[in-house]
Amino acid sequence: DLLLSNSCIPFLGSTERLDFRTLLLDEERGRLLIGAKDHIFLLNLVDLNKNVKKIYWPATKEKVELCKLAGKDAHTECANFIRVLQPYNRTHVYVCGTGAFHPLCGYIELG
Repeated sequence: DLLLSNSCIPFLGSTERLDFRTLLLDEERGRLLIGAKDHIFLLNLVDLNKNVKKIYWPATKEKVELCKLAGKDAHTECANFIRVLQPYNRTHVYVCGTGAFHPLCGYIELG
């Protein structure tokens, strides 16, 4: 109904199934950060499909192999699912992902 009434703009940023997990709204800058499977998206709130920025952040090959050896599914469990997007200060966001069952965290500069 929303699409038919032109009441929304769908995000067309990816054709793959990325399993979106977490969101962070940055109203001050008019942006939305989305954590997904192996990716972090930075979207413009006025037009979600304009100037989409994407960070590819997969788990290391070694961690993926260890995950598969532990009996986990390579496609649905052995990836870096972004779980935390937290403002750190005015210029950075703290980000954590599952890292194929070996969690990893870092900072993203929002410049």
